[in-house]
Amino acid sequence: MIRKVVHNKGGLHNRITKRIHLQPFDLYETERFFQSKNITLDRYQILQIYMAMGGIPHYLKEVEDGKSAMQNIEELCFTSTGGLSDEFQKLYPALFEHSENHIVLITALAQKWKGLTRREIIQETKLPDGGSLSRVLEELTSSGFISEYFAFGNRKKDVYYRLTDEYSLFYLKFIQNRKNQGADAWQHFSQTPQYAAWSGYAFESICLKHIPQIKKAMGIAGIYTESSGFYRPGTPVETGIQIDLLFDRRDNVIDLFELKFYNEPLRLDKSDAMMLREKIANFRRLTSTRKQIFLSFLSTFGLQPNENSIGLVTRSMTMDVLFEKM
Repeated sequence: MIRKVVHNKGGLHNRITKRIHLQPFDLYETERFFQSKNITLDRYQILQIYMAMGGIPHYLKEVEDGKSAMQNIEELCFTSTGGLSDEFQKLYPALFEHSENHIVLITALAQKWKGLTRREIIQETKLPDGGSLSRVLEELTSSGFISEYFAFGNRKKDVYYRLTDEYSLFYLKFIQNRKNQGADAWQHFSQTPQYAAWSGYAFESICLKHIPQIKKAMGIAGIYTESSGFYRPGTPVETGIQIDLLFDRRDNVIDLFELKFYNEPLRLDKSDAMMLREKIANFRRLTSTRKQIFLSFLSTFGLQPNENSIGLVTRSMTMDVLFEKM
């Protein structure tokens, strides 16, 4: 569609009257979709399903009422009859020519939470630099499998590509290894450090897709804001820093976010507070910003205020803000 219609240089050139970019459901639409099918799930359960299969209606319609998120994911993804157990192997060949290059790139991005630059993609995948790589990146970006973003303070170069298709990430992290796990594979995986790493990344990715909802909850929807991330690797003498989401606001404020997926409200201890204060200080030093810095938490069940969070955390939000209608 992109190459043969949108970018057509022949008879179809300049004949397009309107483009319709069909997006997956967001969390609000996913919740409404389940309600329309009389499927009763609370938001924590819906969030877990969304983390595994995204907002694709074709996948979501397979969810059954009366079963938990874990049960639905187990049956859809980890049984031989599950509709998503081998969807990955069919998906990319059905969408793209020479899909082996798309799969190589997706697989490389699945290993790097922070994403990869074009130069890093070439190093990781050994794909040749040139027009064919540009085509693969454009097709995957336009189709919503990957997203591009700039690091804070680096708006003109080094665009990062990040895997943002929930199902592809879930498949590569868990489903393709299911043969070695036997029955109750997802229940087994959910007790592993691999699950903790994946769930954190998947939740962060979902938050990045719901930035308008986050801004609305913060009361800054009318303020011009640039969203980005910030990453500096550690050195032998300096601790690394990674901030997955920040808002650089026109009103001379920068909001730094801690995005946490957890099964209960969070509490900060003294070491947590010290680490966060150090992160803020390092961010200010490395960026030389003079703007006011606010720290916000967005987690599944929020942050319980205590002596370690008061005066440090400006705002605490729960997953409910992600389900707001826009």
